[in-house]
Amino acid sequence: MANLKEVRIRIASVQSTQQITKAMKMVSAAKLKRATNAIIQLRPYATKLKEILGNLSASLEGSSSPFIQEREPNKVLIVAVSSNRGLAGAFNMNIIKTTNNLIAEKYNEQYKNGNLSILAIGKKTQDFYEKRNYNVVGNNNEVYAALTFENVTKITEAIMAGFEKGEYDRVELVYNKFKNAAVQILTTEQLLPLPKNEEVKTAKTAHQIDYILEPSQEEIVSQLIPKSIKIQLYKAVLDSHASEHGARMTSMDKATENAGDLLKALKLSYNQARQAAITTELTEIVSGAAALNG
Repeated sequence: MANLKEVRIRIASVQSTQQITKAMKMVSAAKLKRATNAIIQLRPYATKLKEILGNLSASLEGSSSPFIQEREPNKVLIVAVSSNRGLAGAFNMNIIKTTNNLIAEKYNEQYKNGNLSILAIGKKTQDFYEKRNYNVVGNNNEVYAALTFENVTKITEAIMAGFEKGEYDRVELVYNKFKNAAVQILTTEQLLPLPKNEEVKTAKTAHQIDYILEPSQEEIVSQLIPKSIKIQLYKAVLDSHASEHGARMTSMDKATENAGDLLKALKLSYNQARQAAITTELTEIVSGAAALNG
């Protein structure tokens, strides 16, 4: 009977867990809808801005903007975008693995020389790299409390200021690009200096796009470059935010399914134990009656 009591307790525990995972899945689904709307609305604007900047790329060659000046990457900053919370499957660990691979493959020398910094957006990457004594720049985890363009821009402006001052020669961006609730694409992009889009330049040669610019091409380009950098980071954070909720919803759905399978197995075990207990009691009664009759 003690065994039956133990199985009943486990069944109650699994049922409670299943209810929690179902609730978390529903919450993540609602948050995913809002996050998906935000990234879908931004993408056409970000794509068009990048296209215009690419079509004006001929004028960038002689531009004095510091954000397009290529330098030897002696000092590197990696912006790793994760989440503040777990229970999202391998979402956060994949960002950490991708960042570690990027360091090992491209910036191992800078890391050994102490010239590699991490700017974490998300508590999970912040904690991971701080515990391993990396040079972690600032704390930007509160941005998710109010995820707006203005709040993300503050981070971007700090990065741009560091690049202008020569604190970083190159800035790389690591994040999860949202595709759908079940699929997130790990993405690594160069944020600074602004990479030259060779494909756009080739297309421009084949099909010249003539813009009428006012007040001047130089002034417009000088405004587009910082704007493009800010939009790029904001888009990456929105992509990551939507990916997080998609990953958590999928993870909670799988957890709910696993809890259901475990519940079936426990109920089967409970019924078997209960049947065995009843059989034992009946056998004892029959044996006792036979002994009395004998």
